[in-house]
Amino acid sequence: MTDAQQPGYLPRRHQILWYVLRAGILLWGIYGLFHGSVVEFLEAVFAILFTHLWDFFQVFGGRSFITRVDYISGTMLNLFIFIGVVVGTTLNNRTDFHSFDIVTHFCAGFIAAWFAYDFAVLIQGRRGALSPALASLFALCFSLGISVGWEIYEFTMDRLYGLHLQCSEPTSEAGLLDTMGDFIVAAAGAIAGMFLVAFYRNGKIGRRKREIRARLAREKREEAIKQQLWEAYCREQDHHLD
Repeated sequence: MTDAQQPGYLPRRHQILWYVLRAGILLWGIYGLFHGSVVEFLEAVFAILFTHLWDFFQVFGGRSFITRVDYISGTMLNLFIFIGVVVGTTLNNRTDFHSFDIVTHFCAGFIAAWFAYDFAVLIQGRRGALSPALASLFALCFSLGISVGWEIYEFTMDRLYGLHLQCSEPTSEAGLLDTMGDFIVAAAGAIAGMFLVAFYRNGKIGRRKREIRARLAREKREEAIKQQLWEAYCREQDHHLD
């Protein structure tokens, strides 16, 4: 097993990027606090906690498969939180540009699909290779499910607390258009993520594609040998019973 396959492996450049992004979120929150926005400061605090999700997996995951979640998922999560919180909130609160939801929903769909693909493969574990098509289908459904859950959350907050997350008006289709637009953009991100992660994990694209293809071929040979040994064992047991 190479270092890149070890649970908890995190390249130095990714670690530095995580620190920079977290520091950026913290500075943004402090700036908001000193400019009269306690909400932005609290948003930054919770955002920083969520950027440590991958770290929590490593610390509290024990011996479960969750500790083998790839660091790339953690990097994408950190980038997404930084872009969504710092860039998105700043544009929404301090400019007249209010269409950044398109970027955040696309990125959310993409990242959810990428994570779900790896999640499906990890759950399968050593019980046999999981079909890339099946893992991709799971990734797509998982990502779309996350999108549905978010829209349910927005609807619930609007109904319970009188918020305006879905931009709904009694005599307008704005709420419907906002919700369906979010679904469509998130689905586009999910489809893009589904294909890219499948191609990357199976050695079709990326700088490490030769290394990945060689590893997959080796694992396939090992799986074939295990299957042959198991079949030979079963035949031997049947022979003894006869």
